[in-house]
Amino acid sequence: MKKMLLASSIALCLCSTVQADTLAGIYIGGQIWDNEVTGIMGESGHQIDFNLADEQQGSFYIALEHPIPFLPNAKIASTSLDTQGVSTLDQEIEFGDEIFNVGTEINTGFDVSYVDYTLYYEFFDNGLFSFDLGITARDFDGDVKVSSQVNTALPGDTPVYDTTTGNISTDEIIPMLYASTIIGLPFTGLSLFAEGNFLSMDDHTLYDYQAGLSYELIDNIMVDVNLTLGYRAIKLELEDLNNLYSDLEFQGVFAGTVIHF
Repeated sequence: MKKMLLASSIALCLCSTVQADTLAGIYIGGQIWDNEVTGIMGESGHQIDFNLADEQQGSFYIALEHPIPFLPNAKIASTSLDTQGVSTLDQEIEFGDEIFNVGTEINTGFDVSYVDYTLYYEFFDNGLFSFDLGITARDFDGDVKVSSQVNTALPGDTPVYDTTTGNISTDEIIPMLYASTIIGLPFTGLSLFAEGNFLSMDDHTLYDYQAGLSYELIDNIMVDVNLTLGYRAIKLELEDLNNLYSDLEFQGVFAGTVIHF
């Protein structure tokens, strides 16, 4: 929550800067993403498929672009990955320093959201084609919980349930490469776009990319409004992120809006 408040405060500062400097531009965007999740996760040596459910996720961003040479543009983006799962164990696992036995029905809560702080340069922009390149600090903030209830009462007695919960927090900042491009389709109001963050190191392999089609709904001297439709995929191949190991992928279609002042 503190990180989200910090992101919002910085966004407000960016808005104030844009109002004071008419040469700068501010972009505000958001999307609803209908995704499917596949893969495994857990502690080292105990990674399994937790049967995580398909969900609709939300994300938004705010970006400031300016004409000042050598000073990078700035973007703040927030993404939520929040889903749950129910499964029955066919092997004993350890999660969050708790042991879960074979045959136990477990409930999993996966809430691994993050805020991206990106600095980037616009290397090319002629109105029909643009290309941006920069770096991102991806600030993870969330946790993964696994819980089970076991009846400890003797046969015939009133059920007494013992709840066991294992929890792993995901608070860490990871650097990533950022790239973005837009290709305009003349005289149509349409453009193709692609954007992504990437990292491949010894301990983590991550990507977060999206590509799609944008339609210019409003274009005037005060404001531009674009509608977007596309496909997004996020891969979280984590090696010991606060003792969380995962090979998960979230993917699906999204619809969104981008407003440019």
